[in-house]
Amino acid sequence: MTSRLTTIGFDADDTLWQNEAFFRLTQDRFAELLADHADRAHLDTRLLAAETRNLGHYGFGIKGFMLSMIETAIEVTEGRVPASVIGEILTAGQDMLRHPIELMPHAGDVVKELSARHRLVLITKGDLLDQERKLAQSGLGEMFDAVEIVSDKSRATYERIFARHGDGAARAMMVGNSMKSDVRPALEAGSWGVFVPHGLTWSVEHAEAPEGQERFHELPDLGGLPALVADLSG
Repeated sequence: MTSRLTTIGFDADDTLWQNEAFFRLTQDRFAELLADHADRAHLDTRLLAAETRNLGHYGFGIKGFMLSMIETAIEVTEGRVPASVIGEILTAGQDMLRHPIELMPHAGDVVKELSARHRLVLITKGDLLDQERKLAQSGLGEMFDAVEIVSDKSRATYERIFARHGDGAARAMMVGNSMKSDVRPALEAGSWGVFVPHGLTWSVEHAEAPEGQERFHELPDLGGLPALVADLSG
């Protein structure tokens, strides 16, 4: 019998490996650098506003985050931010770009198991060089049939990718920690959408869970994914 489900898309950051935790640590460092100029709540609000408006210019990823921190530092100090602080921000971002990969629980075993019977596609947003680095360091790269690093995730994104690398969106699944980017647009494309929540998710990626969607599933971690896939592939 031909499998109903043939292709599985995986998000990368905070689905297969840790990511947001390092952004939070760097944001803590940023707050310490500017403690004399703005309280933490105000600084966080200004930084989020800068990140949000800069997404169209810089996209997702560490480099855009660095530029948004610098822009925020200039704003809250009214142009008087010391060069040494700018240097510290750049160093913090460079440290993020060098940080070793920490796989999420079950990620390695689950990807290996599923790669034996399904086409796997990594579908991730972010900076090209940084995402390629993380995938190479993760040890998971050879298990994926394709890698798509995209500027955004929409219904059209999943329709295009699952047509290119699979049997179409209707026979594909997308797995990720973002309801907004991984789950809802995949469901709109006709795929299964599997939400695997992460304790730290950037507020920009928050969205309501879909109501009445039979192709929507939620798992506490990746460990339960093979059983779900087996059930849907029968």
